[in-house]
Amino acid sequence: MDTVYITEYDYPSLEIEQKMFREIGIPFIPTQSHSENDIIKNCKDAAGLMVQYAHITEKIMSSLPNLKVIARYGVGVDNVDLEAATKHHICVANVPDYSIDEVSTQAIALMLDCWRRVTFLHNSIHQGHWDYAIAQPIWRLRGHKLGLVGFGKIAREVAVKAQALGLEVLSYDPYVQPESMRAMGVLYQPFYQLLREADIISLHTPLTKETYHCINSDTLGLMKASAILINTARGPLVDEKALQTALTNHQIAGAGLDVLEVEPIRSDNGFLSMDNVVLTPHVSWYSEESNKEMKTKAAMGIIEVLQGRAPTYLVNKDVLPYLSLK
Repeated sequence: MDTVYITEYDYPSLEIEQKMFREIGIPFIPTQSHSENDIIKNCKDAAGLMVQYAHITEKIMSSLPNLKVIARYGVGVDNVDLEAATKHHICVANVPDYSIDEVSTQAIALMLDCWRRVTFLHNSIHQGHWDYAIAQPIWRLRGHKLGLVGFGKIAREVAVKAQALGLEVLSYDPYVQPESMRAMGVLYQPFYQLLREADIISLHTPLTKETYHCINSDTLGLMKASAILINTARGPLVDEKALQTALTNHQIAGAGLDVLEVEPIRSDNGFLSMDNVVLTPHVSWYSEESNKEMKTKAAMGIIEVLQGRAPTYLVNKDVLPYLSLK
């Protein structure tokens, strides 16, 4: 009989997944297996793996002979070796559309917080100050330029919300035609030109070999001294040491970060002592509604494959010719 395992998770409840698998008679076993060896040991007969943060490597795949499908809780699949999955005829599914509203809203919230210096002023009041002047200068938001790095579903929603605030929106995405941007009132700009022109840079690109540390000392050097960087995508898009240097030296004005290179944040991370950085704990995906949708769709990706169907949200489509799925 096919068995499904969760490699690891930090959710307080698995009731949604448990109910879905129970109703179709598939055994469902949660584990807290974070390492390669633990996953191989604890999930050895898995037909399906549900994964949150664990890295699913070729070694794991080659050690689980019954494995047919891996489902990632979330959008990004940079923790799954897609090439190896296709090689081993394993489907990889994700949930690409569950938190578009949430992530785009978080990006806007971080922009507004940094621009209006909300958290900085809040903290200053708690330190005994009542003086708006310590936040000077604050500029009117309307009429300034927002640069979106990436123009997928989330970035498009950010564009709509930002335009309602009076921002002029620019974007760079090598995989999207400029005409598609223009149709939404967004101006295509080459990457380096976007960095030079935008007053706010917001990252909305997946983590790949090409995008790793795309924000680094060189690219930060192109940005305006008054510019703000927002990251609700993936932590390793940003070279944190370079960003800390840029913030300390006032090369840029501030940053709003929901994701970091290492999570949870380490106690010695330099961002913790900076008053021009707003941090949130990788929360941009979350609402009660999006949490339910993510869990339901991730579980359904497993169920579809085990019932002989191609998953709705198949990532490695190159695997299909090797499989007999409806």
